[in-house]
Amino acid sequence: MSYGLRKLAVAATILGAFATGPAASEEVYKIGISAGLTGYAATVDRAWRDGVETAVEAVNAKGGVLGRKLEVVVEDNRSQPQDAVTVYRKMLSSDGANIFISGCVSAGNAAAASITARSEVPMILCSILPKQPREIEWAFTTLPPAGFEVEKRLEYLRDKTDIRKIGVLHDPTPYALLQKGVAEQIAAKYGMELVGIEAYKQDDADLSVQLNKMQAAGAGAIIKIGLGGTTLTAAKNLKQLGSNMLLLTSLEDIAVFKPVAEVLGDRFFFVASPSQVFDAYPDGPLKQAIASFLDPWREKFGDRDPNWASRGWDGVMLTVAAIEKGESFEGTAVRENLEKITGFQGTTGIYDFTPQQHQGISANPFVIGQIIDGKVRIAE
Repeated sequence: MSYGLRKLAVAATILGAFATGPAASEEVYKIGISAGLTGYAATVDRAWRDGVETAVEAVNAKGGVLGRKLEVVVEDNRSQPQDAVTVYRKMLSSDGANIFISGCVSAGNAAAASITARSEVPMILCSILPKQPREIEWAFTTLPPAGFEVEKRLEYLRDKTDIRKIGVLHDPTPYALLQKGVAEQIAAKYGMELVGIEAYKQDDADLSVQLNKMQAAGAGAIIKIGLGGTTLTAAKNLKQLGSNMLLLTSLEDIAVFKPVAEVLGDRFFFVASPSQVFDAYPDGPLKQAIASFLDPWREKFGDRDPNWASRGWDGVMLTVAAIEKGESFEGTAVRENLEKITGFQGTTGIYDFTPQQHQGISANPFVIGQIIDGKVRIAE
């Protein structure tokens, strides 16, 4: 090869490197997930992750978004705030995450929010929003307001029972504390007297002391706020105490609830999302939105609980809608166009975001559920 041809070959190689380098980095849009795959949030956050991945597969099967495929990067925060900060930093610096569609560990998402805001990377969360204005600017949530879960339980007790004295049993997480505060503020509005408020830790193996106090104070029902195996612990303790108190628990995976129902039977109630009682809903936009998710979900996971996964699905579809609305993958553009999404029918409800409102669901979508003879139903 002549000297001139060698120079041309070298130049072509360099140009090729420049051409493929940036282009390769733009071929995918990276979604980072900080999730509690272990620890107290594992049940819900694993489902959230699987819902995000199911949505990404569905979007990619149709060619992606504006010609680019989506890619998911997942890191386990072990349900701990300090670990969440570590994995967020890792996904930003090493993985190049373009957006975070992260799980339900509120404290972890809040602890990392300043980092994502400084990096101008949007977050769509399965948790409450962070508190600082600059952090909220970059964070959105698929979670309905905390008060909705409390209101639905108080409404059921008022309308369907003669119980007027209740106790609140809660864990120390930010979301649980938020719900506890709501219960304190609005119980009287529903004709309820709070006769006891007791806290517990997520790894407590016995809740009988707290339950006994509330029973002695005359409570006819317990509103339990928090996730994980402590719901079964509470049910077993109630049975051991010979208590007739009803147990009304937070939104949770149905797999967690089935053994609880075996212990307490028709004295066990829970907050249910639309996807968990899909068959009870009439035809309409909400049922159609749930069905679009349930078809691929059930193909992969059978009858596994769809609730948290459906929220993850919504997170991806909201992201896609924002990208397409602004015809841009740039962080600021995606954030600004998320704020412009209104009337978006998701699997849990209708999302309406604005620059002042980053909690998209404003109408209570929940019902009270029961498990009778192994079947989930809307409580009557």
